[in-house]
Formats: sequence, C-alpha cells, structure tokens
Amino acid sequence: MMRSPGLSASERLWRGLLLVTGFGVLSLMTPLLAASFGAAHIDFNQVVDVVLATLGGERPSSVTARIVMELRMPRIVLAFIAGFGLAIAGAVLQTVTRNPLADPYLFGISSGASFGAVVVLTLFGGAGALSNALSISWLGSVSLPMGAFIGASLAVLMVLALCGRAMSTQIERMLLSGVAISFMFGALTSLLLYFSGPQAAASVLFWSLGSFAKASWSGLGLPLLVVAGATVIILLFKRQIVAMKAGDETAHTLGIDVQRLRLAMLLLCSLITAVLVANCGGIGFVGLMIPHMVRLLLPGRFALLTTGLVGGLFMIWVDVLARCLLSYQELPIGIITAVIGSVFFLFILGSKRRG
Repeated sequence: MMRSPGLSASERLWRGLLLVTGFGVLSLMTPLLAASFGAAHIDFNQVVDVVLATLGGERPSSVTARIVMELRMPRIVLAFIAGFGLAIAGAVLQTVTRNPLADPYLFGISSGASFGAVVVLTLFGGAGALSNALSISWLGSVSLPMGAFIGASLAVLMVLALCGRAMSTQIERMLLSGVAISFMFGALTSLLLYFSGPQAAASVLFWSLGSFAKASWSGLGLPLLVVAGATVIILLFKRQIVAMKAGDETAHTLGIDVQRLRLAMLLLCSLITAVLVANCGGIGFVGLMIPHMVRLLLPGRFALLTTGLVGGLFMIWVDVLARCLLSYQELPIGIITAVIGSVFFLFILGSKRRG
C-alpha cells in the first residue's frame, strides 16, 4: 500500500503519536470500565475509588471492593495476557509460514495443548482434578502447562512433517494439515473424557471451551512471565522474522537459517499457547483475527506490540460479553470467539478469492 503523497514526515509522526496515545488511554480505561460490568453492577466511579484505595495500600474489605479486586480484576488481567499472547502467536505464525490463515487454533496447536493438558488431568484423576490443577499447586504451576506444551509441540512437529520443506509455498496443504491434526487431537481428547467420570468430564469440558473464572492474582505469574519473555525474544528476532515475508530464498541470501528460525518460532508460539490453554482453556481464532485487523490499521508495518495490545483489549471485552450476555450464567469464551472468528475466517477466504 502506497503512502499518501501529501503526508509529510512530521504529520506521520504526529499520527503515530496520536495512535499510541489513543491505545494508551484505552489500555488504562478498559480494565476500569470492564470491572463495572457483571452480575453485580458497580458504578465506574466506585471501581476507580476501589482501585485507587488499593494502590494506596488499603486492603479491600467491603463487598464491592472484594468483588472488584479479588474477582474481576484478576480475570481482566488474565484476559489481557491471553489476548496479547494469542494475538502475537498468530502474527508470528502468519509471518514465518507466509500463511495469512495461520492461527494457533487452526494450526492444531490449541488442540494439541488441550489434549496434553487433559492427559495430565486424567492421569491424576478424580472429580476435583481440574479445580486442584488450576489452583496454586505443583500440578497447576508445572505439570499442567508442561503437558500442554508437549501436546502443542507434538502438533507442530506433525504439521511440519506433513508439509515437508516447502511449507511456505504450500498454504492449502499446511492449513489442511493443521485442521486434520486439530480434529485428531480433538477426537483423542473426547475419548479421554468419555472414559472419565461424569463430574470430571463436565468440568474439563467447560474448561476446554475457555474461561477466566478461575483467575487469581497468585496464578498470573506464569502466564505473564511466559508471554512477556516470548515477546522479548520475538522482538530480538524481529528483523529476521520480517525478512521471511519475502520468501525463504531471499531470507537465505541475507544469512538467515530459515528452517531453524521457523522451528524456533513455532515452538515459541507453542509455548505461549500451551501456558494459556493450561490456564484458560481453548480459545480460538484470536490469533487469526487480530493480526489482520492491525494490518488494516497500520498497513506495511509489523506492529507486534500493537497487535498484542489490540488482542488484549479485544479479549477483555469478549470476557465482558461472556459475563453479561446471559443472566446469572457465564458463556464460555471459546464459543464467542469461535462465532466471531468463523465469520472473519469466511471473510478472509472471500477476500482471497476476489483478489
């Protein structure tokens, strides 16, 4: 896309500053606004007072303060981390595979991670396995994410094996491979749930559809650490990743080990997805939608941090919809993102056909 001929460098700078300022204001206002929605309606001014009092060192004692700081704020922060991580994973997958339809969900990574997590839950057994796994324990903090990462990595390796070395030029084959792997792991997960107890199967099924209901301040450390660390690593290899847009041969001429870099980025995206799946369940299509939306806002730029920021804000409001659409009930996050994402997916397919 060509730049506007009448746009000077200073005007582009001011436009960029306005964009950054706008996103900054949204990032500050969105959590406060989102915390006022829920089964118990709380005024925005009350939310601001509670947050300021907590930041000032006051412990939440009233019912309103405890609802805001102990129930809603942790899930808002977890929703932002999940949206940020999934959006970045989708952007990197679409770049290193040169596939505009790449996504942790469509690529089979989410299904592999869910299968690995369910294997861990099934091995430990018991109707309370899920609640114990998602609490602060050795199982929840180490074993569950590790099982999810093994499953996600296995899905990536299977897709790579099916696509071969020319994966960047075989977009349709890569997409079909990812869908096939996703269905396979989904079937294996259903088989494990079939042989589980009814109560455990029901709780694991609700978790697998995506939810932030189990969020707590003490459980945010691992997702935050993994997503932040992975983002820093991706930014360090930003130039090499962007160079892969021009094709493998061009990247080779620039001295980039394409195969190694692609595998490293795929495994890094698997790690992000695995940790988020272990904490939030399966949430699809975020990595597909958000990078395309950012490219429409900022054409010609990588805009990794902007992609993550938009993904985090998007996920916060999806969580608000999940809490407010039905009275006294909470919809799974994955259902809402699947409805929005499937429509977006069809839109992208239609655009590619017209192109």
